Amino acid sequence: MNKERLWNRLHELSQYGKDPIAGHTRFSFTKEERMAKDLTAKYMLEAGLEVREDAIGNLIGRREGTMSGAPAVLIGSHLDSVPQGGMFDGPLGVLAGIEVLQSMNEREIVTDHPIEVIAFTDEEGSRFQFGLIGSKAVAGVLTEEDLQRSDQNGITLGQAMKESGFDPLRFKEAARDPKTVKGYVEVHIEQGKVLETNNLPIGVVSGIAGPLWLNWKIKGEAGHAGATPMQLRKDPLVAAAEIMQDIEEQSKKYKNAVATVGKISVKPAGVNVIPGEVEFTLDLRDIDEAVRDTIEKTIVTNANKICSKRKVELEVTTLQRVAPVPCSPEIRQVIEHACSQSGVKAYTLPSGAGHDGMQFKDFCPIGMIFVQSKDGISHNPAEWSTKEDCAKGAEVLYHTVLGLANSK
Repeated sequence: MNKERLWNRLHELSQYGKDPIAGHTRFSFTKEERMAKDLTAKYMLEAGLEVREDAIGNLIGRREGTMSGAPAVLIGSHLDSVPQGGMFDGPLGVLAGIEVLQSMNEREIVTDHPIEVIAFTDEEGSRFQFGLIGSKAVAGVLTEEDLQRSDQNGITLGQAMKESGFDPLRFKEAARDPKTVKGYVEVHIEQGKVLETNNLPIGVVSGIAGPLWLNWKIKGEAGHAGATPMQLRKDPLVAAAEIMQDIEEQSKKYKNAVATVGKISVKPAGVNVIPGEVEFTLDLRDIDEAVRDTIEKTIVTNANKICSKRKVELEVTTLQRVAPVPCSPEIRQVIEHACSQSGVKAYTLPSGAGHDGMQFKDFCPIGMIFVQSKDGISHNPAEWSTKEDCAKGAEVLYHTVLGLANSK
């Protein structure tokens, strides 16, 4: 592996979409993304790959194998970013994949199966408020309705595609036959502190947690803060506080569960007014769907009891329910062996954040390799992973891909 080449490419790519304020902003179907894709295509050509873009704009570099008609091993990630994001989230996975295949060509290594590196279109969802567009198209689950989703300027995904030279009517051509794919592997920064806390450069991902978003609305009775005795109040905010405490307690009972109340509003929001209505959101995740659903059932049951006791009304609405995606035991085993070959501990951990591999749950086996994130910071200009850890992630990917591309 050429760690200097990988590191230099990460920094060179980061120059495209530099935000005037801070960080990097590259939305899908923009000139910033186009420049990043063009540079990445140049790297693919330098690596000796066959380069093309599919009907949804996924950039693909392919290295052929010796077995005619054999299914391909896919390596993937994305080039788009959140507003004012960091330089590693997405690009590391794409550039590490290119480095792996360029190193194979330089060493004149042949594989049975073909290998492809894919820079997926719009993983983040920052422009059209829904993401994983490129991977959804490959998996065959992108819909015509999705093309009508619009950005803040009212431009639909279909319009943006047309302005970028793509025919939105042909988006289904990006779908792949599952028989042509052997498996999918991605290198990604952890976006958390687990590896850093354990002083480890690399992690083997056990699965990708599926987010369940719930909206909670509690209606009580507004009143004068000074003239309403405590025993006569119907305070929805106190009920909400009790529910939130129970959410925390229930989620802590499970190793991989995480629960976050991210938004809250109180009406009428006066210093001397007992609230009449409270609304808040819950993001509940686990890599085990049964565990997540058990927590959901428990907290909703307890919340109804709390609200009944306090004589307030509760309404819970589901905003989104995404199934968790377990990583393939077979691919995990190959990654663990690759860790051994690379001289690092095969430490297993879940992914709390979503990734393109989530779309391949019913499409092909998946595996993920995490690289340590400094201070766990991501989606932020301060996002950072060291040169050595990035190179080690690419090295583990190299051995993983060899293992997958040479097995029958």
